[in-house]
Formats: sequence, C-alpha cells, structure tokens
Amino acid sequence: MNILSKFKETAVSVLPVMAIVLFLGLTFVPLDKYLLARFIVGGLLLIIGLTIFLLGVDLGIQPMGERCGAELTKKRSLALLLFVAFVIGFIVTAAEPDIQVFGDQVRGIFPFVNKIAITFVIAAGVGLFIMLGLLRTVLKLSLKWTLFIAYTILFILSFFAPESFFGIAFDSGGATTGPMTVPFIMALGLGVSSVSKDDDNSFGLTGVCSIGPVMAVLIYAIILSLRLRSGDGTAVVSAGSNTAISAASESFAQIAAHVFRESLISIAPLFALFIIFQILLLKMTKRQVIRIIIGFIYAFIGLTIFLIGVNGGFSQAGAELGQKLGSLAVTRGGGWYVLLIITGLLLGAIIVCAEPAVWVLSEQVESVSGGTIKRKVLLIFLSVGTAIAIALSILRAVTGFNLKFIIIPGYIIAMVLMLFCPSLFSGIAFDSGGVASGPLTSTFVLSFTLGAAASGEGGNDSFGVIALVAMMPLLAIQLMGIIYKIKQGGRK
Repeated sequence: MNILSKFKETAVSVLPVMAIVLFLGLTFVPLDKYLLARFIVGGLLLIIGLTIFLLGVDLGIQPMGERCGAELTKKRSLALLLFVAFVIGFIVTAAEPDIQVFGDQVRGIFPFVNKIAITFVIAAGVGLFIMLGLLRTVLKLSLKWTLFIAYTILFILSFFAPESFFGIAFDSGGATTGPMTVPFIMALGLGVSSVSKDDDNSFGLTGVCSIGPVMAVLIYAIILSLRLRSGDGTAVVSAGSNTAISAASESFAQIAAHVFRESLISIAPLFALFIIFQILLLKMTKRQVIRIIIGFIYAFIGLTIFLIGVNGGFSQAGAELGQKLGSLAVTRGGGWYVLLIITGLLLGAIIVCAEPAVWVLSEQVESVSGGTIKRKVLLIFLSVGTAIAIALSILRAVTGFNLKFIIIPGYIIAMVLMLFCPSLFSGIAFDSGGVASGPLTSTFVLSFTLGAAASGEGGNDSFGVIALVAMMPLLAIQLMGIIYKIKQGGRK
C-alpha cells in the first residue's frame, strides 16, 4: 500500500471525529475558539503522523519482528526463545511512554505506590506472558484453554486484591499495548507461527501479553495491602482536577520537545534490539538493513508528529467537551444525558479506527486470512464494540457504578463465546482488545470521559475506561467469528 492510500484511509478515520467535535463545539456546547483552532491543527498533525508511522511499521518494525520470531524458532532452542522474549517484553514495556504516564496517574491517587516498582511489576508481567504466549505457539497448545486458565486465575486473584486497584490492574493491560510494542509483538508471534505453518496460532500473542500486567498488578496490590495493613485498601483520594485541559496553554514547540523525548525513549529499545539481533541472529543483507533503518526513522518521525497532534490540542478539546457536556447532563438532565451518551457512542465507533495498532492488526488479519476476513468488516465489529465500551465508560463516569459489575460478566461471556468461535477469531479478538486501547483512545477518549466524570458521581476516577475499551472487542470480534463460521457451514 503506498503513502497516498494510507493518507486517505487515516484521513477518513480521523476527519469524522473532528467534524463531531467542531459541530458540538460551535453549536450545543460552545468551546473556546483558540482551543478549537488548536484542535484542528492537532487533528491535521495526527493524520500526517499516523500515515508516516504506518509506513515505517511496514518498512521496518513488522519485517524485523517476523524475522526475529522465525529465526529464533529455527534455532530450535526453546530456552533461548523464551529468554529473549522475556527481555524484549520487559525492556520495551518499561520504556513505553504510556506506562510512565500510567505510573504517574496511579501515584497521584495512591501516594504510597512507588512509580519505579509498579513500572517494573508491569514490565515483568508482560515479559513473563510473552514467554507464555510464545511457548503456547511453539508447543501448539490451545489458545482457548490458555486464555481460560489465565483469566480464571486472574479473577480469583481479583477477589483478594483491594477493590480500589481493580480498575488500575485492568487498565494496565491496555496501557502496555503502545504504538511501538504492539506491531513488534504481533509480528514476533507471526514469525514464530510461520515456522510451524499453523494459521490458527498466528494471533493471540498480544491478547495473552495483556493478561500479564493485570495479574502482576493484582499480586502487587495484594502484597502492598498486606504490608500497609490497610484492611480492604480502599482508601482513595480524589483524582483531582483534569490536567489535560491545562496543557492547552502550552505551545506546540513546548509540547514537541517533550514528545520528541518520549518518542525517542519508546523507539530506542526496539532499535537497539534490532542492532543486537542483526549482529547475532538475523545477518540480513545491507539492502535489507537500510530498508529497516529507514522504516524506524519513518516510525519515529510519524509517532512524534502523531503525539504532538494528540497532545497539542486534540485531547484537550475532548476534555473540555466532556466536562461541559457532563456538567449540562448533571444540572439539566433529560436530553443532555442522551446527547452525552450518543456523543460517546459516535466517538468510540470512529476513533478506534484511527489507532495506529488497529491498522497494523487489520492489515495482518487480511493478509494471514488470504483476504477471507476483510479489513472493513473487522473494523466495523471493532468500532461497534468500542462504541459500547465508551458509552458504558461515560455512564460510569456520571453515575459511579462498580466496574466489577461490567468487567467480570463481560469476560465470562467472552470465555463462553470461545466455545463456539473459531480459534483464529478468538486470537484476533483478544489481540483487538489490546490494540483498541492505544494512545488516541487513552488520550482523547480518556480526557473526554474524565471531563464528564468531573461533573458526575464518578469521583474523577480515571481508572476503568481503558479496561472497558479493551474488553468489548473480545465480545464483538468473537461474535463476528461465530457469524463467519455459520456462513462457512460450521467449518473451522
């Protein structure tokens, strides 16, 4: 796919979001004209950045991941494969900018939490479960049984962990799946499965990896609560005012300096791993090396521009819009509640299609399935699931209902659907849960929901939004798989 095609597709995904915000910001919920101007500039930068980033993924990150997975498998050393997998998972996750932000958010609510400690806990969880995911692929173990056992253990642990950490733990699973890590992890899984020539094992690694940080944070919370002798550990201070809006006063130059550093920290570990792998394992030709280096450069430039756009006005407009709509819904009720929920549905349905990792996943699905699973159909089901998740998040923000009432039944339904869904679709579904909760969802949608929460009964609790976004695609994509299976006459 050439750069013009990518630009067209990303523009089609982002422009509807801009249209919704501009329509509401100029009519029902008037927003500051300066903020709207920054929003427009941010949206255009987002489109350009996403286009360049995806080009870089195609040229560099994806080929590197597939080659690493294939070559490590060909070495026929399971210990080497698992060791390298853990190192990759730990290093890349610890360097992920989203995890640094997430650690600050957790510490802001729980001052007794050590940011470095929780970062390393999350990174170790990802590393261990990448090992588990690749072990499953190599040994051709059932993905469904792996997920079922892992989630059973996870939910047992959740009953012993402090309730206030429930949303934090499930959000950590989505926060780890950043724009740099997801393409590489998915490509690594494809490379390993290509050696065994088993398409049903092509997907699922990202889904398995997402369990690791959730389980690790729950265990960390249990240990921490015992050490603090805090009973049920539910003492929580308010999340405070929404800081996303205050960022609107920063210039694009100030934001660019910060984002440049974040992007460099995000991509540097992968590039360092590429150099090590090239020397010790890959032995690619000079032409291939140059192509991958160019891909990394494109990915870095694209990610930087993308994040400047998101942080330079795009997410701030979402926060302001959510806060004003939430305030109107609480004070006036009636139709304003309906408008708030409908806005959330529309934004959720559209914005997921602008996530960088979603595009990577959809391309891989269409390629591996030989075109039988169309990208557009996958995106439709993913959009519907995300739309429902955002609507539930907003409803929780203004009413403050217990997150467990949605998460636990939702995952139980997902486990039941696995019994009837083809294995390939179950793998895609659990991968989709991770990729849907990317940087755009974690910034714009989270800001919008936080804004709504500031005026409602949610207590400004920012945790749980990413968890709901990560859960709904599990249901939507597996339903898609069941429909596909019925149309194929029950053939897996």
